[in-house]
Amino acid sequence: MTDAIMDAAERRIRSSGYDGFSFRDIAADVGVKSASIHYHFPTKEKLAAAVARRYTDRFVTAVEQRVAGGEDIVRASREVFRDALCKDGKMCLCGALGATASDLSDEVRHEVQRFFRLGLDRFQQAGLAPVDAVRVLAVLEGAMLTANVLEDRSLFDASTEGLNFDFDEEKQLE
Repeated sequence: MTDAIMDAAERRIRSSGYDGFSFRDIAADVGVKSASIHYHFPTKEKLAAAVARRYTDRFVTAVEQRVAGGEDIVRASREVFRDALCKDGKMCLCGALGATASDLSDEVRHEVQRFFRLGLDRFQQAGLAPVDAVRVLAVLEGAMLTANVLEDRSLFDASTEGLNFDFDEEKQLE
């Protein structure tokens, strides 16, 4: 039940942001009463934080799998973002939440910040300078946003194609 609730909440957040869902909406999506949603997640903040935590963990795992398969961290991240956009047709969940970070509860904002910090940390661990790590993450999130808003997924590919960096191979193998 909790997975179905979180799946429904994720779909709604990724398409409409934090304010784009209510427990009533989630209950209708899952086919239960809203009291059932409250049983598992007492507040909207608890639900959104859990969804963001799960999304981050899933995203990091997907990137790590691609890196283990031989891709550099930037290419791997680009492909995971691209999959989210092209296969799911949605925004990055933490990007959607991050757009309104100042309006989020501390609990939800913390989980969104965790997504961004983990991304930046992993880029830097792979050998990118801090400023380049920020550039990569900003380009990926911005390209996804632009492609979504303009309803043209090819814009993501066009704007992220040139994200190439020379990496220290020893750091890539760590």
